[in-house]
This record gives sequence, C-alpha cells and structure tokens, in this order.
Amino acid sequence: MMLRDNDLRECLHRIDHKGYPAYKDTRGQYQFAGYILSIDHVQGDPFAAPSKVSVIVSGRQAAFRPELYNTSWKRIALEDAILRKLAGKVHNYSFKAKGSGKSGLLNVSTPGQEILQRSACMIDEKDGSVTVRMEVGFPANGRTINAKELEKILFEFLPVCVKQTLYAGAYTPEELQNAADLAEDQHYIREQLTEQGLVAFVANGAVLPRKSGVSMLPMKDAVTFQSPDSMEVTMDLPHKGKIKGMGIRKGVTLIVGGGYHGKSTLLKALELGVYNHIAGDGREYVITDDSAMKLRAEDGRSIQNVDISMFIHNLPNGKDTLSFYTEDASGSTSQAANTVEAIEMGSSVFLIDEDTSATNFMIRDELMQRVVQRDVEPIIPFIDRVRELYESYGISTILVAGSCGSYFHKADTILQMNRYEPMEITAFAKKEAESFPMPTEQVLHSDKPDMKRIVKADIAFQKDNRIKMKTMGKDGISINKETVDLRYVEQLVDVEQLNALVCILKYMKLHVFEGKTTLQAGVEKLYQQMEKKGFAAFCGNAVPGNMVLPRKQEIYAMLNRCRNLIKM
Repeated sequence: MMLRDNDLRECLHRIDHKGYPAYKDTRGQYQFAGYILSIDHVQGDPFAAPSKVSVIVSGRQAAFRPELYNTSWKRIALEDAILRKLAGKVHNYSFKAKGSGKSGLLNVSTPGQEILQRSACMIDEKDGSVTVRMEVGFPANGRTINAKELEKILFEFLPVCVKQTLYAGAYTPEELQNAADLAEDQHYIREQLTEQGLVAFVANGAVLPRKSGVSMLPMKDAVTFQSPDSMEVTMDLPHKGKIKGMGIRKGVTLIVGGGYHGKSTLLKALELGVYNHIAGDGREYVITDDSAMKLRAEDGRSIQNVDISMFIHNLPNGKDTLSFYTEDASGSTSQAANTVEAIEMGSSVFLIDEDTSATNFMIRDELMQRVVQRDVEPIIPFIDRVRELYESYGISTILVAGSCGSYFHKADTILQMNRYEPMEITAFAKKEAESFPMPTEQVLHSDKPDMKRIVKADIAFQKDNRIKMKTMGKDGISINKETVDLRYVEQLVDVEQLNALVCILKYMKLHVFEGKTTLQAGVEKLYQQMEKKGFAAFCGNAVPGNMVLPRKQEIYAMLNRCRNLIKM
C-alpha cells in the first residue's frame, strides 16, 4: 500500500527516542511531491551496514526525451550522467546529520572513468521512469533513535538531491544530448570495427597515459596519440563527423619498443577499450572489440579439467592434459589454461604483455630447442600456435614484446612505440628478421579443445540457504568458505562488478548447474537472460544498488577460478 510523506513523518515522531529496532516500522513506499521514496531495508543497529532506500520518479515527471534512452547504449549513458550528478550532490550532504556509528551517511555509487551499466540508476526503456538506489545511515544516539536527524535527511537533504538530478529540467539540453551523441558515436565505431576488418581503433589526439598508478584520470601535458600514416583510418561518426586514428587490423599485431616508451600504456588503453569512457577521459575514442581478453600467467591458480593439450602434452608424470586439473598451476600451465578458456568464452582478440607472461609459454629460442629436444619438452609455445589461432579460430592477437624478436616472423603488423609515438615498421622488421630464420621444425595443428565441461551440482549449497557472500575489493569474492581469486582478471575495473559476480555465482549454483549442464551452455543461457532482463536475471525483483553488469568474459573467468566446480 502506498503511503503519504506525512505518514512517514508521523511514524518518525512516534518512534523518536525508542530503541533502534523500532526503525523497522518505517519500511514501505511513500508518495512525496514528484517522486516515490521506498525504504527497502532497515539496518539492525547504527553500526551495521546502512539502510537501503530507493527513489522512483515516473517517466512523465522525469520528462527525459525518449530519444535519449531509446537504445541500450544511450540509456546506459543517460543513467551514467544522472548518477554522476547525483553522486556529487549526495556527497555534499553525507554525515551532515549527526549520531553514532554510520548515522547520517548518505551514499550512492560513484562512477569512475568507464561508462558501465549500474543498478544504482536504472531507466525503464518503456516509460522513461527513473529508479535510483542509495544507502542511508539512520541516525541514533547510541542505540536510541534520533528521528529528527532522519527527518532532516529524508525531508530536507534528499528532496534537494532528487530535484537537482532526477528531472530533465535539472540539465541543460546540451549536456544530456552530448552524452547520448558520444554513446552513439562509440557504438558506431564498434560496429565499424567488424565492417572494416579491425579489432581496435585509437583516435588521433587520444590521451593514453594516466595521471598515476593509482589514478585513472588523464595525465596532464601527456603526448597525444598520432597514428602512423600506413595504419590511419577514417571514421565518419553520426555526430562528431569524420575522425582519424589508428586501425589495428585482424591478425597478429606486435607492439615493440624500448622500456618506458609507451608499449604497455597502449596495450592498457586497448584492454580497457572494451568499455566506453566519459568525455574528457582522453580515451573516449579508443575502442576495442568488446570480446577482447587480456591473458597472462597466473601462478597458483586452480585449473578445473581444462583441455590444454594444444599447448601442453606428454607430461613426464603421465598426467592427462586433455582434461587437466591442478590446485596450484605454474606460470606456463596457467597461461595455457587462460588461453583455452578464452577460446571457450568466445573471445576474438587476445591481448598479451610479455612482462606478465611465462617466458617458456611464449617462446623457446633456437639454442634451447637444440639442447632440449622437442620430444622431451611438453610445452608447445604460444609462438607456434599464434598463426593457427587466427587462421583456424579467427582469433587475433595483440602482443607487447620487448625481447621476443622471433615474433617478427609471425606478425602481420609490427608497431614500434618511440616516446609514446607509434611507428609502423613491419617491412623493416621483416627484412631484419631474414637474418634470424626460425627453426624449421614443424608443429602439427592441434585438435579443437574440448569445451564440454560439466559443472557439478552443489547439493550442500542448495540445501543451506544461509549463504555468506562478500567481495574482497577487486581481489576476489568469497561465498561461504570458498574464495575465488580474481586479482589477475585485469579487465575488472570496478568493485561493483564483483558484487554482481558473487550474486551470479550464487544464482548459477542454485538454479543453473544441476549436474548435467556444461559450463559453456550455463553461461550462455544466463547471459542471454541478462541481455533481456539486466540485473533481474540473477537478482529477481530485489536488485541491490551496488552492482555493475559484468561482461560474459568475466563471468567465465570467475567460474573458471572456482575450485572443485567441474566434474572429474
């Protein structure tokens, strides 16, 4: 039943100075002038996790023009713009109300440089209604209710925040239109990648270096990007018009150069180019195929029955590499598993940095091949498969290398970074490589890896509803006593992605994996539901306000790092 704002005020007067549990009486929906306030969850005491509230503004009252949210990419951009403005307003009022513990806290998700689909702000594509979710610390003195301070939050602070952010009239027409136009231009580039046979685009004038190792803001006075003439392509964008930049074509691309000349900086920008970025970030027009996966060595990770035979076979202990299992993988074994798992998840671009790779997985030089014969070496290095990955599977590779000159023979395009300026040196490098011929030993083509891993049904998990879930920053997630290490899944950019992943894991264990479904089939089914329903696909109607919808690739990565998930 919908109550009035006066009903809430009367309730607060009635419970003032009572014990903290009396705050539970405030739960419900209240009609305010121009919006509905919903108190969804009330904290148990002032030191517990804050209360959850949401604000719903009807489409008629919000009055955002339909053309600002009539596609998924424009809708996400509009949600992002609203949330950024709301976060700034909310921050100004946080802890202005006094009390013990978390009393007076006002908090809402604060976006970073990436434009991501967040549960904190959602717009209904059908009617344009806006829902925002936030946290409020209900005030108390000790554990005694201080209702006057909560009244100040709900009747003074919050209405100001709502009025200044959740209605079209709070924005100039230009700032909303600019956000929509940028989103449409970014989407257009993504479509053009396929049409022009590209895997990535880096616009001229882009600012790739970041302010510092702990800040994703653009570096001031940084060298701006300028494409080599031979790799320059033109994009005729719907709104910005014609822009030029470097197009990285399908195939094998090698990025070389001296230390500190910008190789890894370029790769990092490409790695995060799977996401759209806000205006002013410097990487607004750095766009990468959104299935691209960063691969690296990951010592100590668990591997769950992965077919790594295309890279590792004939182990001296006779261990089966067609269904390889280990609790503690080596650098080469973990990178082999990461590569095969990326094939399984449908990635069409691999991003690799020599600095974070296992050397023996990437290459074996001629001298080592002479000393240690292939028949006693179980590892087939990546250099012997990189062409096959492209020619047989359509998977392109972008590789940063500072010492593996043998990759010159395998590359379609060779790019040298010199003081952050790229130069295309393919012809020169190929000519020089003729003096260093590759060993003539042939490597047989591999069979396609087995992708039919069956996930076990977790009976104990399904019987016990008291499931403890938490995230550990961006390092990993924990569900009951199981910890999933995600430190080296480098395209996770926001802790709220992990908040979603832990709920996805719970949902899939309860509702998807019954002991007959393959990992691939289960993820694909869920992801299709996510594309239709968003967060509701795995949260139902009780959507928390602290989630970011992850890519399919990160869902796979999380599941692949769960120990004892796959049937033996």
